[in-house]
Amino acid sequence: MFKPILIALTILVFVLTACSPMAAQYPELTGLSPEASNDYDAPREAPAPEGGQFAIADEAAGIAERRIVIKEAQLEIVVADPPETLDMISQLANEMGGYVVSAYLHQTRTASGEEYPRATITIRVPSERLDEALSVIEDQSDRLPVRRVNSQDVTSEYTDLQSRLRNLEAAEDQLIRIMESASRTEDVLNVHRELTNVREQIELIKGKIQYYDQSSQLSSITVDILPKEAILPITIAGWEPVGVARDALQALVNVLQFLVDALIWIGIVILPVTVVVMLPIYLLVRLFLRKRSQRKASSVTQSPS
Repeated sequence: MFKPILIALTILVFVLTACSPMAAQYPELTGLSPEASNDYDAPREAPAPEGGQFAIADEAAGIAERRIVIKEAQLEIVVADPPETLDMISQLANEMGGYVVSAYLHQTRTASGEEYPRATITIRVPSERLDEALSVIEDQSDRLPVRRVNSQDVTSEYTDLQSRLRNLEAAEDQLIRIMESASRTEDVLNVHRELTNVREQIELIKGKIQYYDQSSQLSSITVDILPKEAILPITIAGWEPVGVARDALQALVNVLQFLVDALIWIGIVILPVTVVVMLPIYLLVRLFLRKRSQRKASSVTQSPS
């Protein structure tokens, strides 16, 4: 009997209906005992802001004018010294009032087997200085950089979170007043459980609002720093002398490798097998020829002179 009443109470609190006057006139809706309901003084309605509906409309218009936009940029640049450029970008983020989110320096292997350093870094800078930061980083590139910028307008989600936060905070105040006026332990425990649930939702929404605030104020830039030596040279009229020389050298290495592999196979596999197989055949043939020669000699000796 008490649980349906408590559910009805929670719904009434969340939608912010006039639960305070109803609690004073109909104590049974609060789920509290008659003594707790008599002791509970329903809070008076807060006075309307000056200007009435016009003031509320002006406040809503102010929220709508503030656009919450999250910007993220990705760059790909080619430099002669990736580690040095990595340090420069880190210092740039600090000088602009931002910070380094992550930085990664590793070795990359080219098609010819050579290794060169390569780096990836993600920084955050003030949104109003995003274009400035991109220009400074792009100036470090020896070739035309690749730029991608994504913008996400989360104004509607942000406004919705603000509205939900106000509703939950008002519900929290109502539940606190009800719990303070309750006299039965069962009433206190049930209201405390609902109050804990509301506070958890408040913390989650505050976290999302904080994320939107920080993401809109500090834009993200991810830079992929490629070594100049690892990039293929630019071809002219389809002819690439460096590439031809590299292919010829690779072909020579392949031929020499084939010859060495062949000699190894001959020495380790083919030669022993040949000796094992051919030696018995050679001995049998030689024995056969020797016997044949002996028979001829014997026949010549026995024939009349």
